[in-house]
Amino acid sequence: MTSKDHKKSNTQSIWIVIAAFNEAAVLSPIVTDLMRRSYRVVVIDDGSHDATGQIAFSAGATVVTHTVNLGQGAALQTGIKFALQQGADYVVTFDADGQHRPSDIPRLIDALIDRDAAYALGSRFLGSSRGMPLGRWFLLQAAVWFTRVTTGLRLSDTHNGLRAMTREGASRLSLRQNRMAHASELLEQIAASGLRHVEVPVTIDYTQYSLAKGQRLSDSLAILFDLSAQKLHR
Repeated sequence: MTSKDHKKSNTQSIWIVIAAFNEAAVLSPIVTDLMRRSYRVVVIDDGSHDATGQIAFSAGATVVTHTVNLGQGAALQTGIKFALQQGADYVVTFDADGQHRPSDIPRLIDALIDRDAAYALGSRFLGSSRGMPLGRWFLLQAAVWFTRVTTGLRLSDTHNGLRAMTREGASRLSLRQNRMAHASELLEQIAASGLRHVEVPVTIDYTQYSLAKGQRLSDSLAILFDLSAQKLHR
């Protein structure tokens, strides 16, 4: 299958996985845009206290519900497993807070096909980011350094939730870190898989809403604690 074939007819084999916790305020237009492009969309309602699940369903998504909040890593693992069970050829992880652009998805899928890769990882530093605070830039650069030290992967952007993977690539993932440390855990598993990965330029749009829901310094310290504890128990 060529890149052109994908663009013409293969969107039904692409599942978009969205982990969502209390995202009722912004989720509907995101799902609507993805559905308009003929993607299959599954939203994992991760124990939300608002109408996240109902809004996602009304917009056309399949909804899988966690009765309690398990964290983004657990929600993504649930969504990836569900997509594979539905026969997905490609799985894309997509944030629920409006930072990602659906128009970047074809570029990720094309990279998998044209570059014979199992994982296509979005990079805002190869592409662009709009409205990124300086403090966020420093945190992301620290994450890049940490990933290079712990996994050997030389990436420009290690905490970008916009990623695409083949069926084989998705089946190699087994996320156990339920909090935001799952992003580093996922990269460790990509490194361990031995499968080819590539980076793809994407655009991240920071908004007041997404920044309010993003990582703070305390979150970053929690991530380091989670990862350190995981390594000690191996």
